[in-house]
Amino acid sequence: MATYGLKIFSGNSNPELAQKICQSLEIPLGRALVSTFSDGEIRVEIGENVRGADVFVVQSGAPPVNDHLMELLVMIDALKRASARRITAVIPYYSYSRQDRKNKPRVPITARLVADLITSVGTHRILTMDLHAGQIQGFFDIPVDNLYASPILLPYIREHFNHDLVIVSPDAGGVPRARAYAQRLPADLALIDKRRVNVNEAEVMNIIGEVEGKTAIILDDMADTAGTLVEATKAILERGAREVHACVTHPILSGPAVERIEKSELKSLVVTDTLPLRPQAAHCEKIKVVSAARLFSQAIKSIHNEDSISSLFEIQH
Repeated sequence: MATYGLKIFSGNSNPELAQKICQSLEIPLGRALVSTFSDGEIRVEIGENVRGADVFVVQSGAPPVNDHLMELLVMIDALKRASARRITAVIPYYSYSRQDRKNKPRVPITARLVADLITSVGTHRILTMDLHAGQIQGFFDIPVDNLYASPILLPYIREHFNHDLVIVSPDAGGVPRARAYAQRLPADLALIDKRRVNVNEAEVMNIIGEVEGKTAIILDDMADTAGTLVEATKAILERGAREVHACVTHPILSGPAVERIEKSELKSLVVTDTLPLRPQAAHCEKIKVVSAARLFSQAIKSIHNEDSISSLFEIQH
């Protein structure tokens, strides 16, 4: 059992999630001023004593992404200089995660750059959820706990969809996740063969697996412009599926995403609150939100108490 105090602070990216985590842990959210000076520079003042404390900073990669990343870095620096004993960056959605490799000449690996920045400022540990690529954990020289959204999404699927299900992976990389869900529901498995024709633009080429007469659930780690979701929905319905839903961990929903979802034949989009919904998305009747706060609070409590959290990584039965 840890003998030093637990404190949770939040930047401006997702204060609602931070408040829910604190409510679950039955502790107050730490006092901190996080704003900007008139020229746009980030201004941070920690409003309480953190000397010797076990501090968790909740900050997701919500737009404006660069401002929120800088807030995280400055907050961690302030906490380190205030003699916090340990600082854990709780990053529900890890921004720049799609830039995790060199897929063409003369491009950066920005996911690694962000990892270097977060580590170098004095962070001791990372807590995140459904990284776009698991190997991003290796970009850090500090412990990384990558939670899965399955303990949140699987119960929702079981409660709302219980007959003739097929779990659809939108690409080959998502097959292990989709297979794990399909085995535990149980449900059939299908894969979308797609070709990316441009940034944020993909073309569905084929569907591998049987979807005719079934309720299809597209499973993905994020939805950005929703182009893949809409094209996949069309292709699945053309193959004879009864209806199509989607379950996505991170609701980026940028640009025309919400308008596309509203106009599409997608019945519903279930997301977690790792990112706050834009006003337009919050008013979209097709979008349903389930909270990740309890899962993060369980992980924070276990880390603070030096207990194992391996059970939280497992896709629950």
